[in-house]
Amino acid sequence: MTTVERFLVYSLDHGRPVKALMADGMKYLNIRVVSLADGRVTYLTAARKTPVTVPIEAILSVSYARGDSGDTLQYASWAGKEEET
Repeated sequence: MTTVERFLVYSLDHGRPVKALMADGMKYLNIRVVSLADGRVTYLTAARKTPVTVPIEAILSVSYARGDSGDTLQYASWAGKEEET
């Protein structure tokens, strides 16, 4: 699994946006992945509410979106809370 695929799976599993460099126009987009199958990724952007499907090869690089450290536990309802006995 490539780094690009790992970030896309992270976005899909946790519903978090990621910053992707798209081959079309060499521009960065913040995307939220809604489907990942058969070498294709379907995503939503903030500006466009209709899903867009592209081949994974159309995404050159992916990183965490601004303000996201990748810590999935910070959004869990029990994160950072001590259990009471």
